[in-house]
Amino acid sequence: MSVHTARRIAAKILKVGENRVRIKPDEVARAAQALTADDVRQLIRDKIVWAVPVKGVPRIRAKIKHAKKKAGRRSGSGSKKGAKFSRISAKAQWMARVRSQRALLRELREGKQLKDGVYRDAYLMIKGNAFRSKGAMVAHLKDAKLLKADAAPKPAAPAAAAPEKK
Repeated sequence: MSVHTARRIAAKILKVGENRVRIKPDEVARAAQALTADDVRQLIRDKIVWAVPVKGVPRIRAKIKHAKKKAGRRSGSGSKKGAKFSRISAKAQWMARVRSQRALLRELREGKQLKDGVYRDAYLMIKGNAFRSKGAMVAHLKDAKLLKADAAPKPAAPAAAAPEKK
């Protein structure tokens, strides 16, 4: 037997390619003497023949990057790829806008801030995409005098003020 045959049998036993099979340089003669697969198995047990492990790809940089993205970093305009509605579809944007407008309209109705018969008309206007935002809807209701005089919608709570820099 030659070393090439022992290498081929070892590759089959170890379930790796022949290029990954290594033989100790000072034991090459003993490896060449191996006639059967059992002989090669004995060489493997004696640590004369072994398979080189696969080189892996280090994931640490990817893990760090992922953690930063989870924390809200790395999301600026330079990181955005795709067309206008590829990240959030036009339909998803529309649904979010309509749901928030309908919720505000419901609050106005439950707070008795709308005049009679206004809710249904405003609801249908929302459905027809008449308002681009909640602010635009409130502005329309004020301009058309559809809100009761004593009632004005509560402004959104201001964000916590950041301490001033010196």
